[in-house]
Amino acid sequence: MVVTEETIATERIYEGVILNLRRDKVTVRDGRTSYREIVEHNGGVAIAALTADGKMPMVRQFRKSAEAAMLEVPAGKTERGETDLRAVAARELKEETGYTAGRLEYLMSFYTSIGYSTERLHLYLATELTPGETEFDENEAIENCAHSPDELLEMIANGEIADAKTIIAVQAVKLRQSALAPPPAQTRRAAGGRDTAAADSESR
Repeated sequence: MVVTEETIATERIYEGVILNLRRDKVTVRDGRTSYREIVEHNGGVAIAALTADGKMPMVRQFRKSAEAAMLEVPAGKTERGETDLRAVAARELKEETGYTAGRLEYLMSFYTSIGYSTERLHLYLATELTPGETEFDENEAIENCAHSPDELLEMIANGEIADAKTIIAVQAVKLRQSALAPPPAQTRRAAGGRDTAAADSESR
């Protein structure tokens, strides 16, 4: 049975520029209490962009937490008070890739690490792209590239891509493409009751 944890007390441990850390005392099952350490984060956006030739613009940058350069979809955090997530997505896409999207479509939202963080990312699909100049922050060192969704799936499978939001974004694009693809010929024949060859034979 799922038990809702009620907060009895909260201790503020750290307040930073990007995140805060608090420690909550909570009720758990059988009347007992426990503690939860929670990272507070404003959240942000991630952008699955598709060019006219079916490639996804990507960014590669060094991530100190992983001590490695990581291949990722464009993304960025929302500032305090920002509520227009579509505008945030458009801004981050332009800053990191140079592209302006003629169409931005909301796909989904997800928690990046539900066990201890409030961070929630909102994923947008960007299409009808117009290329332009990037607008990197002065402390960013980003390399741009582009790959097809199938190439990115292979990179995920072999461990070249280890960033969670990027894995979700690539899978979301593939699911979207599968949903929009026409059904295979065999499925169409089954739906129609007989195949085209049979109909041709009868007509002769």
